[in-house]
Amino acid sequence: MTLKVLQGLGIPSDLLYTASLGSIVLCLFLWIRAKTVDQEARANAERRAMFVGFWPPMFWLIGDKIAELERRPSSRRR
Repeated sequence: MTLKVLQGLGIPSDLLYTASLGSIVLCLFLWIRAKTVDQEARANAERRAMFVGFWPPMFWLIGDKIAELERRPSSRRR
């Protein structure tokens, strides 16, 4: 159902692949930034970076499914 909603909104698989790579960059930025904060806030900043680190596989797999739907002939989509 989520895939049909995303496809109905016109979200291409390339956008989801880009979001996956972007979240990797964001995770690295947050992790490096976590090293610059004081000791009390470091644990929270590292947890935030780890949370963002879980996003890339999700975006990539959703992008794969959308790409699969894009390759199907339009008569078989439902």
